[in-house]
Amino acid sequence: MKFRKMMMAAAAGMMILAGCGSSGGEEKKADSGKEVLKVGVECAYPPFNWTQTEETTTTGKEATPIYGTSQYAYGYDVAVAQEMAKALDMDLEVHKSEWASITQGLDAGDYDVIISGMGRTAKREQSYDFTDPYYYRTNCLVVKKGSGMEDVKGLSDLAGKNVTVTTQLGTGWVDLLDQIPDATLGANYETTSECFMAVNNGVADVVVVDEPTARAALATNPDLAIVTLDENDKFKNDEEMTNICIAVRKGDEETLKKMEEGLKKIGLTSKEDMDKLMDESFKDVPASTIGG
Repeated sequence: MKFRKMMMAAAAGMMILAGCGSSGGEEKKADSGKEVLKVGVECAYPPFNWTQTEETTTTGKEATPIYGTSQYAYGYDVAVAQEMAKALDMDLEVHKSEWASITQGLDAGDYDVIISGMGRTAKREQSYDFTDPYYYRTNCLVVKKGSGMEDVKGLSDLAGKNVTVTTQLGTGWVDLLDQIPDATLGANYETTSECFMAVNNGVADVVVVDEPTARAALATNPDLAIVTLDENDKFKNDEEMTNICIAVRKGDEETLKKMEEGLKKIGLTSKEDMDKLMDESFKDVPASTIGG
């Protein structure tokens, strides 16, 4: 699958109308006559997703209107949603939600799926069903340059440093913080941008996050550094935060089957193809979306 060509394809005619799986279970269609793929997206998690004011990205790709606003969404998640909607002959409708309440919107029927960099965890699987992964990520640390921690190779190197650690609220990374030796648990934040800002400002010493998000932050934050942990000295049992999947309501087998069909149709199955698409997304991340 040629993802550069896929991402250049227009998500034209995206109707800001009711979607395919309303809370009452009745299917509705856009003026085009197509069913609507209603997707919940944080729109604040570059390079996976972000909010912008322009209709197109810096490289000319078409962003998707955010339902009920004059803004637009793009990023890896949105590119996947665009291609899936095309493959399934559906119109795409993106609903912006704060991460802390994104599952509530799914429960309420505001949208039918979540495509928003969500890890498939055992806890989440109790309440929601998930597709196979559409991205595999690696967890890492972000620290400030000059702090003496940019040369850390593994978690054991942080022993005795009494670092203050942070991450994004409502994520599986919260459960990993206790594995950092001698660490003080600082405040966690609504967005990853706020986490990076905390390190820049000296409020925290270490952010636990994924590598793509860290790379996007470093593009406009030269004072930050990524610590990639050694395979033998990294977080244990963090596999749940490496599998990025599409979430649907528990028991909604029809939507789950449709999403799995869409992923199969766009051919996003190998890590190589996933990374190519992620590299394309990096080219379009607006500097204004990354805190620091």
